[in-house]
Parts: sequence; C-alpha cells; structure tokens
Amino acid sequence: MSMAGGTQATGSWVGYEHAAYQGQQFVLERGEYPRWESWSGSNSYHIERLTSFRPIACANHRECRLSMFERENFLGRKGELSDDYPSLQAMGWCNNEVGSFRIHSGAWVCYQYPGYRGYQFIMECDRHCGEYKHWREWGSHAQTFQIQSIRRIQQ
Repeated sequence: MSMAGGTQATGSWVGYEHAAYQGQQFVLERGEYPRWESWSGSNSYHIERLTSFRPIACANHRECRLSMFERENFLGRKGELSDDYPSLQAMGWCNNEVGSFRIHSGAWVCYQYPGYRGYQFIMECDRHCGEYKHWREWGSHAQTFQIQSIRRIQQ
C-alpha cells in the first residue's frame, strides 16, 4: 500500500467496505493481500474491494490491556485481557456475548466467532477515549454483540 507522494505506509491499517469509513471493517497488518480472501479470512464475507482506509496509531503488541463487561455501560461480570484468545469460552467467559469494552492500552480486533472468524470489530485506546459502552459503537456495520475471540493488533 502506498501513500500520496510515494511514501511507503507502515504499521497496521483498518480497511472499510465503503467510503467514509463505513461498512464492514478489516484489520490489515504488515503483509500482502493479493485477493479478497487475504483480508476477509475465513469469515466468508465476500467483499472484493475496500474503499476507505485509516491507520491504527495505537497498535502496540507488547502493551495491550482491555476490560470487557457482560452488559452495556461497563456493568455485570468483568474480564481482563492482555493476550490473544482464540476462544473466550475456553478462557472461562460464560456466554458468547460482550456488552461493553474499556481499552486501557493498545489496539485489538474482536471477532464474532471462535478462531478469529466472523465480523471484525477494531477496538483502540485512542478512539472513543478507549470506551465502547454499547455494541453499536463497535463500528458502522455492528449488528451483534456476539464476541467469541479477541487478539492484539500488531504494529
């Protein structure tokens, strides 16, 4: 990916299905993406082109920490993460839903299904002041509060 003026872009980016940062979002970390399956992975959403992009400024794989809550507005049971989890149920989270997130540091990508599959929701400490009080704040395409796997975004 190149930026205007021939400067090479580095770090992690979010690619969006539509212009103006709308629609489904996909995390783009260092690497090559020759076909749509490369960025959409095994989530089976056939999106052949991404229309808008923005950098993820706060991605720091070494210093990531988040709190997740069972209900909206940081209520209910709380879980704290500082590592990747391919299955939240396997780590002891009792259901397949998360009501809200507080991102203390770093950037994360949350997935609808275990094994890093399904819709992707990018959560950053530098956006929304790190507070995602309701699932509708997870992105313009958010239609579910089902989160079953989470991983840190690498710079």
